[in-house]
Amino acid sequence: MFSRALPKAEEFADLLVREATVRGLIGPREVPRIWERHLLNCAVVTDLMAPGSTVCDVGSGAGLPGIALAIRRPDLQVTLVEPLLRRTTFLDLAVSTMELTNVHVHRGRAEELHGNQAWAERFDVVTSRAVAPMDRLSTWSLPLVRRGGLFLAMKGSSAPDELTSAAPVIRRLGGSGTRIESVGAEWLTPPVTVVRVEKTGHMR
Repeated sequence: MFSRALPKAEEFADLLVREATVRGLIGPREVPRIWERHLLNCAVVTDLMAPGSTVCDVGSGAGLPGIALAIRRPDLQVTLVEPLLRRTTFLDLAVSTMELTNVHVHRGRAEELHGNQAWAERFDVVTSRAVAPMDRLSTWSLPLVRRGGLFLAMKGSSAPDELTSAAPVIRRLGGSGTRIESVGAEWLTPPVTVVRVEKTGHMR
């Protein structure tokens, strides 16, 4: 999956095992499944991203999915948005250790960026993993997506119910063309479930 970027993916896996667990960002029980449950699980989401996209990972935590996306796809420009200092400290360490020139770390909350012209409707893709229910996540994420861009939320079996309840919020924020996609079936069992929302209109 990572092709020539495999050495960097291995380096990130090592950082997650050595540093992220010590800092409480990854549970010790996750260590045996770092690859399947975390790196591969996140990296396959790049299958839904156009070449050269600008990507914002909201609530990046330990860099999942953001850093995994950036490693698999060096053509992406990835911004990691995370409010907690201990997490951004780890993210800065990971970015500098792996010399990821296509990743920028921003400490703050996504909703604080909405009124900033440098951030609002700036990104081709905004994504997240296990951050919040779909209605709240849409409120934080869609204002950062440019018109014609995508909001991609990694979800589990709750995706259909969450999408139904969040539909009014998504429409109000200019989202449409919503659908649930499965990605990575050739690599993972089960594949990854992603809620895909197109940003086609203006926020109301």
